[in-house]
Amino acid sequence: MSNDQIKASKLTPTQLDILLKELPDWKLNSSGEIEKTYVFTGFPQSLLFVTAVGLLAESKNHHPDILIQWNKVRLALITHDSGGLTAKDFELARLANTLPII
Repeated sequence: MSNDQIKASKLTPTQLDILLKELPDWKLNSSGEIEKTYVFTGFPQSLLFVTAVGLLAESKNHHPDILIQWNKVRLALITHDSGGLTAKDFELARLANTLPII
Protein backbone atom coordinates (compact mmCIF):
# COMPACT_ATOMS: atom_id res chain seq x y z
CA MET A 1 0.00 0.00 0.00
CA SER A 2 1.37 3.44 -0.93
CA ASN A 3 1.71 6.34 1.51
CA ASP A 4 -1.18 8.15 -0.25
CA GLN A 5 -3.42 5.09 0.12
CA ILE A 6 -2.60 4.84 3.81
CA LYS A 7 -3.41 8.53 4.31
CA ALA A 8 -6.70 8.08 2.43
CA SER A 9 -7.82 5.04 4.47
CA LYS A 10 -10.93 5.75 6.51
CA LEU A 11 -10.10 5.99 10.21
CA THR A 12 -11.64 3.73 12.82
CA PRO A 13 -13.63 5.22 15.74
CA THR A 14 -10.69 4.46 18.05
CA GLN A 15 -8.24 6.23 15.74
CA LEU A 16 -10.63 9.21 15.53
CA ASP A 17 -10.79 9.48 19.32
CA ILE A 18 -7.00 9.44 19.61
CA LEU A 19 -6.46 12.03 16.86
CA LEU A 20 -9.18 14.36 18.14
CA LYS A 21 -7.50 14.42 21.56
CA GLU A 22 -4.37 15.72 19.82
CA LEU A 23 -6.32 18.64 18.30
CA PRO A 24 -7.88 20.80 21.01
CA ASP A 25 -10.84 22.89 19.85
CA TRP A 26 -11.55 20.58 16.88
CA LYS A 27 -14.73 18.53 17.19
CA LEU A 28 -16.63 15.90 15.28
CA ASN A 29 -19.85 17.41 13.89
CA SER A 30 -23.15 15.76 12.98
CA SER A 31 -22.08 15.48 9.32
CA GLY A 32 -19.08 13.32 10.25
CA GLU A 33 -16.56 16.11 9.61
CA ILE A 34 -14.02 17.56 11.98
CA GLU A 35 -14.48 21.30 12.43
CA LYS A 36 -13.07 24.27 14.24
CA THR A 37 -14.00 27.95 14.38
CA TYR A 38 -11.14 30.45 14.54
CA VAL A 39 -11.76 33.97 15.89
CA PHE A 40 -9.86 37.02 14.60
CA THR A 41 -9.79 40.75 15.29
CA GLY A 42 -11.69 41.61 12.10
CA PHE A 43 -12.65 40.72 8.55
CA PRO A 44 -9.28 41.46 6.89
CA GLN A 45 -7.55 39.09 9.32
CA SER A 46 -10.15 36.41 8.56
CA LEU A 47 -9.46 36.79 4.86
CA LEU A 48 -5.71 36.51 5.36
CA PHE A 49 -6.21 33.30 7.32
CA VAL A 50 -8.49 31.84 4.64
CA THR A 51 -5.92 32.66 1.97
CA ALA A 52 -3.20 30.91 3.97
CA VAL A 53 -5.43 27.86 4.55
CA GLY A 54 -6.26 27.84 0.84
CA LEU A 55 -2.60 27.73 -0.10
CA LEU A 56 -1.92 24.91 2.37
CA ALA A 57 -4.95 23.00 1.15
CA GLU A 58 -3.95 23.38 -2.48
CA SER A 59 -0.43 22.14 -1.73
CA LYS A 60 -1.95 19.02 -0.12
CA ASN A 61 -4.70 18.65 -2.75
CA HIS A 62 -7.18 18.44 0.12
CA HIS A 63 -9.72 21.22 0.46
CA PRO A 64 -11.84 22.13 3.50
CA ASP A 65 -15.28 23.65 3.54
CA ILE A 66 -14.79 27.23 4.71
CA LEU A 67 -17.35 29.62 6.18
CA ILE A 68 -16.33 33.25 6.81
CA GLN A 69 -18.39 35.40 9.18
CA TRP A 70 -16.69 38.78 9.71
CA ASN A 71 -14.16 37.88 12.44
CA LYS A 72 -14.78 34.11 12.46
CA VAL A 73 -13.70 31.36 10.10
CA ARG A 74 -15.11 27.85 10.35
CA LEU A 75 -13.14 25.02 8.74
CA ALA A 76 -14.72 21.61 8.18
CA LEU A 77 -12.74 18.64 6.91
CA ILE A 78 -13.67 15.21 5.54
CA THR A 79 -12.18 13.03 2.81
CA HIS A 80 -15.19 12.63 0.52
CA ASP A 81 -13.61 10.07 -1.81
CA SER A 82 -12.80 7.82 1.17
CA GLY A 83 -16.29 8.15 2.62
CA GLY A 84 -15.17 9.57 5.94
CA LEU A 85 -12.31 10.98 7.95
CA THR A 86 -8.74 10.07 7.09
CA ALA A 87 -5.25 11.05 8.21
CA LYS A 88 -5.33 13.72 5.46
CA ASP A 89 -8.03 15.60 7.38
CA PHE A 90 -6.03 15.62 10.59
CA GLU A 91 -2.84 16.62 8.77
CA LEU A 92 -4.54 19.69 7.28
CA ALA A 93 -6.15 20.53 10.64
CA ARG A 94 -2.71 20.44 12.32
CA LEU A 95 -1.29 22.70 9.61
CA ALA A 96 -4.17 25.17 9.97
CA ASN A 97 -3.47 25.30 13.71
CA THR A 98 0.10 26.45 13.02
CA LEU A 99 -1.11 29.61 11.28
CA PRO A 100 -1.04 32.83 13.31
CA ILE A 101 -4.26 34.20 14.76
CA ILE A 102 -4.17 37.99 14.31
